[in-house]
Amino acid sequence: MRRRRRSALAVASLGLAALLAAAGQAAASQAAANQTPSDQAGQSEQADRAAIAAAATPLTASNFRYTLSQTSSSLIGALDSALPNVTMAAVADDANRTPSCGSAPSVTNRTAYYCWNDGDQDTSAWYPQGITTSSDAYAEGTYDGKRINLVSWYDHAEDGIDKGVRISVSNLSASASAPPYRHLLLVEPSGTTSAPSFKPIDIHAGGIMWYGNLLYVADTGGGFRVFDLDHLWQVSTGEASKIGRQADGSYQAFDYKYVLPQTAKFTDSTAGGYAQLQHSSVSLDRTSTPDSVVVSEYRSADDIEAGAQVRTIRVPIDYTNRYLKPASDGIIKATEAYRTDLESVQGSTAINGEFFFSQSDGDTFSDPNSDGDLHTFVAPSGSIVRHGNALTVGSEDLSYDPTRDYLWSLGEYPGYRWVYAADASSF
Repeated sequence: MRRRRRSALAVASLGLAALLAAAGQAAASQAAANQTPSDQAGQSEQADRAAIAAAATPLTASNFRYTLSQTSSSLIGALDSALPNVTMAAVADDANRTPSCGSAPSVTNRTAYYCWNDGDQDTSAWYPQGITTSSDAYAEGTYDGKRINLVSWYDHAEDGIDKGVRISVSNLSASASAPPYRHLLLVEPSGTTSAPSFKPIDIHAGGIMWYGNLLYVADTGGGFRVFDLDHLWQVSTGEASKIGRQADGSYQAFDYKYVLPQTAKFTDSTAGGYAQLQHSSVSLDRTSTPDSVVVSEYRSADDIEAGAQVRTIRVPIDYTNRYLKPASDGIIKATEAYRTDLESVQGSTAINGEFFFSQSDGDTFSDPNSDGDLHTFVAPSGSIVRHGNALTVGSEDLSYDPTRDYLWSLGEYPGYRWVYAADASSF
């Protein structure tokens, strides 16, 4: 997300909170837990930050809920019949771009990194946001026999055409330090079974999570869009401004060779007077039982000063069908929820009960204090710990690879777009 740097007042407030944590953590946390959302919104900035920065405040998790809706199977079937189906391995092997890094990123406990080609590294037409890996897809760490990273980009529509969201498929089995890659386009099926078509996905795609054959993409104001890799289609190329079924019966996708269709959607809602959750990032936690999805929201310093809360939730997911798992009453609900009020959170995940948050810190590239911060806390009552400048400038989504203890993230700004991993256990 392209956001301004944190204010000096916000930084000072967080520093004051850390100093007061040892003396005031228990009392502040209890006071915050006893308040309603409207009570909390009315606090002064200084008191609010002192209470919340010291420790995360548990919320009523079951108040965060989801409803599943699915794309017409007939429409998906019609597109399956109209278009060649391909595998993820085939897309990875068909990579048409080679990355090149001019320098290494300054990342605390760095274990791996790679970049994009010059065009993708410097373009302002597309901005990278979310990251997930084949270790999310399957516990053994590979998909179709390959180690693959996926990264989401949203179109900045500089040419007047909003192309939506593309996904970079990086083949780390071919090279760990310079994985060849190709972009594919996310699409939403449309039209009729007799004339099936598709259109672009107009969302920010701030976070992505791969689970089995499904790719979950965060929809900021709507929950999740879900895309099925069992329906990965090859389309015609050569038309950079056209999308979907054309008059001659061919299919175009803004000159992208492959498209991945939306097959389901999880629409979020809240109960108990809670404000709707902003879905800014998503990740998978394979260290929980059952496997679960971690979601966090982005709020700026101004948002928080105006009374907005910053929350993170955990939702169980079912390994048998790859969908979010309903509770015994049939309703899909979060099982953990916390208020952190950390500003500018771009990504989050959890490992063995410890939550990790990436925080962007401006775009003054010559200032090391603009590098991203990493925050951690051990649920449910641990203090929030800041690891200052541990990430790159413009740090975004987080994804954990338990097969190598890699905590993956990436940078979004042109010229500063490393994809990198840190040793998670070192934090």
